[in-house]
Amino acid sequence: MDYQILALDLDGTLTNSKKEISRPTLEALIDIQKNGKKVVLASGRPTNGVLPLAKELHLEEYGSYILSFNGGRITDCRSGQVIYNKVLPENVAAPLFHIAKKYTGIDIIGYTSDSLLSGINPNQYSELESRINHMPIIRVEDFPSYFEKSPNKFLLTGEPQIIQRVKEEAIDYFHSYLYIYCSDPFFLEIMPPGIDKAHSLLKLLASIGLTSDEMICCGDGYNDLTMIETAGLGVAMANAQPPVLEKADYITKSNDEDGVLHVINEFMR
Repeated sequence: MDYQILALDLDGTLTNSKKEISRPTLEALIDIQKNGKKVVLASGRPTNGVLPLAKELHLEEYGSYILSFNGGRITDCRSGQVIYNKVLPENVAAPLFHIAKKYTGIDIIGYTSDSLLSGINPNQYSELESRINHMPIIRVEDFPSYFEKSPNKFLLTGEPQIIQRVKEEAIDYFHSYLYIYCSDPFFLEIMPPGIDKAHSLLKLLASIGLTSDEMICCGDGYNDLTMIETAGLGVAMANAQPPVLEKADYITKSNDEDGVLHVINEFMR
């Protein structure tokens, strides 16, 4: 198959344990773009949290794309135009905030263009989200009042065993009104209904005249499952979560062994 587009999760996939792209992988991704292939950075991060890596990879120069907020937004890097944007329904911030407050050690995070807003108390996982995105975290009072205009997503953070209890209560409260799932055991994603990486990648493919058969998707986490199942070639990193390994068409090397480079050399060069 002549694959034309490569969609990459970031943390645990494209970046190594130091949150960096290795030089050989970086050069390979620039090389395939020079040869007409498109790259999509498909992440749960906010758009500004993806931009530094997009600049490293020259996505603007080659007309590639950022898929941020787990599919809530797609940006054309060349034009800067947002070509797809899906926000949460109105009036979910307050009930979600009150659910989170009931559990010890849980924090709720919302996103502005340049910072993360913490609604309760930043914990180690909130701080991790801040470091990953290179965006400061700001503790705010009356968290729901900051989100009268609905964002693309909220994130709840905390110890995995407590996050599971919060997840169960939130799903019971909102039912199908929201899409609620864990991207990592300590990150609970609160998304618009029906929105995930696969849904938004299919929107992108339709807009640029490609099919899912022409797409490779690489990932390691629970939020990568749908795009790996949808792709013409779904690739799991060696370090991926067990369900991702089970669903993948191909298992590459780990993120610390240039697994993405291995995929490029095997299938796109």
